[in-house]
Amino acid sequence: MISLADLPVFEAEHEGYTLSTDRARLDVDRIHRYLSEESYWARGLDRALLERALAGSLPVAIYAPNGDFAAFARVVTDLAIFAYLRDVFTLPDHRGRGLATFLMAVIQSHPELKTVSNWMLATRDAHAVYAKAGFAPVPHPEYYMSIRKTTESP
Repeated sequence: MISLADLPVFEAEHEGYTLSTDRARLDVDRIHRYLSEESYWARGLDRALLERALAGSLPVAIYAPNGDFAAFARVVTDLAIFAYLRDVFTLPDHRGRGLATFLMAVIQSHPELKTVSNWMLATRDAHAVYAKAGFAPVPHPEYYMSIRKTTESP
């Protein structure tokens, strides 16, 4: 069985931007800064906790044509049936270029995620973006349960 850390690097291009799962290229400082200071869902996130989360996820970053970091997401998955998309963001200078739609289309076609039949995410304000990628409200929300240990929004 292959582990998340052992997955081969997967890359795709869109209008000069490169999507990559290469962990060595991640700008963890910038990811942490955005999540802990700018996001509504992870404000105050501890750097060590982010590093643990990255180790247990498939990180996906998008880089601009000049190589600058532009966007990020991570997929929490069993690489077989289930995937939960987390921490998706595009830096302000790169918004409005279809990068989120590109990311969603490409990550769902990742060779190790093709068998995933149940994708989930939580968002407060980007429903229209994710609807373009096929996401819809969960069927039978009365079946789903959760435990939140904080009062923050997802």
